[in-house]
Amino acid sequence: MKRDLQLLIIDPQNDFCDLPPDYLMADARSGEKLAPALPVPGAHADMQRVAQLIRQGANGLSGISITLDAHHRYDIAHPTFWINGKGGDVAPFTSISAAAVRAGEYLPRQAAALPRTLAYLDTLEAEGRYQLMIWPVHCEIGSWGQNVHADVRAAYNAWEESKLGIVNKISKGSNPWTEHYSAIRAEVPDAEDPGTQLNQELIASLRKADKVYITGEAGSHCVKATTEHLVENFAAAELHKLVLVIDCMSPVTGFDAQFQGFVSAMAAKGVQIAKAADLLPELMENA
Repeated sequence: MKRDLQLLIIDPQNDFCDLPPDYLMADARSGEKLAPALPVPGAHADMQRVAQLIRQGANGLSGISITLDAHHRYDIAHPTFWINGKGGDVAPFTSISAAAVRAGEYLPRQAAALPRTLAYLDTLEAEGRYQLMIWPVHCEIGSWGQNVHADVRAAYNAWEESKLGIVNKISKGSNPWTEHYSAIRAEVPDAEDPGTQLNQELIASLRKADKVYITGEAGSHCVKATTEHLVENFAAAELHKLVLVIDCMSPVTGFDAQFQGFVSAMAAKGVQIAKAADLLPELMENA
């Protein structure tokens, strides 16, 4: 009997990949090569392994889902939202606390946004998962950087054509008032925006699977957050269905310890840890 083996690819997008020159496009206006906004070291090789896994294991895969970061240029986690206490720009990779905002070290560019910003920061910090991090503008909706890595898209397009199926695309991050690392829910769900709230449909579809192979970028952030939220919404007896494919994900520079801690914590809960080559016998047997 054919098993339900699902591949989940977190944010396999150009802006997160350390792409070589021949994968870069020229800007139509300036002629200059476009560069990834937030490249994760090792991500290009990760995505090539994901693409190879799809190609070689295509007949055994029951379904493929990809999540897509989809941000506006003006976003609470982008420099465009903030100024420092002297009115200057705030650099990417700055961490901002509610206390620092109350002290006037950082302020929203729009003064009227201050109450909502503080309410967000207070709620975020009370969750105990993250403090607000300012990232370079990335995965801007409609940009080249938001597009899927070319090798991954070519591989899943071939799977779609051979299976006459559709890869499930899950968009996240378009609400500018909350961070949305996880495909399961935003860090602070917006009561007026269903897109930030718990994605019950995705949870239900993955819970029905016999295995969910988890890949993507970055292992220290969006893969981590998505997996942690899946673990929260799976029964303990179901956690063995989740498989972290650790050679198909990499951490953001400087977050290696967080990534390793995440992998260890998930393994302790019963999530399986594997490499892409480990999955092929199972996929080929399921063909």
